[in-house]
Amino acid sequence: MSEQVSTPAVVVDLDVVQRNIERFQTYADAHGLEVRPHIKTHKLPAIADMQLAAGAIGITCQKISETEAMVAGSAAIRDVLITYNIIGEEKLAALRTLARRVKLSVVADNAAVVEGLSSAFAAAEPLTVLVECNVGADRCGVGAPDEALALARRVAGAPGLIFGGLMTYPPAGGVARTEAFMAEAKRLIEAAGLFVACVSSGGTPDMMRAHESPTTTEYRPGTYVYNDRSLVARGACGWDECALTVLTTVVSTPAPNRAIVDAGSKILTSDLLGLSGYGHVLGRPDLAVDQLSEEHGRIVAASSTGLRVGERLRIVPNHACVVSNMVDAVYVARGGGDASPWPVAARGKLV
Repeated sequence: MSEQVSTPAVVVDLDVVQRNIERFQTYADAHGLEVRPHIKTHKLPAIADMQLAAGAIGITCQKISETEAMVAGSAAIRDVLITYNIIGEEKLAALRTLARRVKLSVVADNAAVVEGLSSAFAAAEPLTVLVECNVGADRCGVGAPDEALALARRVAGAPGLIFGGLMTYPPAGGVARTEAFMAEAKRLIEAAGLFVACVSSGGTPDMMRAHESPTTTEYRPGTYVYNDRSLVARGACGWDECALTVLTTVVSTPAPNRAIVDAGSKILTSDLLGLSGYGHVLGRPDLAVDQLSEEHGRIVAASSTGLRVGERLRIVPNHACVVSNMVDAVYVARGGGDASPWPVAARGKLV
């Protein structure tokens, strides 16, 4: 890693990224699944291009501003699913503009969202809407298959809208529950005379079990492109499959068992995801990142850290997705060469 990179910095190994993309695409192709990766993890048009080149049918975004940045940054992005309830005149106007540039679909889990989308698109080209289902994550989504049917009927009958299918974000370990819910919802909707063109699921922890839910036609992995400590802890990947690390410098060694680095909560973030500590120091399993303040990270050891002031470390964060959103640019490298900065195009905006 180039010594010219000032710390703290987010570093991405593109060779690992490429292997991660190809690994899941190969699996999905073998099982007849379409891949629509979620860009919330990397927020980079160039990495989306890598995913599309490997065989992805389009991308998933969580916000309109993400979609705008990704579409502006890549001529290859022509098909986008926004997996969020879109509410408000400003956002609906922006959605109409986007729909004139790319093939666009969205989700809804309640009648108010459907009514807003219909009002915005009644005089425009029809917008495809998927019904979001809650299969156990208890975030957004209708709570039962018969509720999915009712909302599908509402979408299908709304001016300016096309019912496009079902979407869910399941909890880790919820493959069987996902299949039971989505299969029943699909059966009910098709029995009512509506066509379910797509059943979209997601989540990196269970992505290599996606075939156990045969009703699923499309999968939306996100974190898989980088991986992180939480996924290593779940057994979903190894440290050598973690493409994103935080490069940091030891700035103080005030005690033999304690060192301070320049990566604090502003770059490692405070996400724990059920883990103890705030990251894994590569090559030093004996060390723990046990405490963060805004600009300081504390690293401790049972006896001596053996670290010296000026030494550089690489930390795999607990949650890669939020780290991407903390910086204006990440430093990317291939083949162990020098790193160059790539602006994180889709970060920051709240819309």
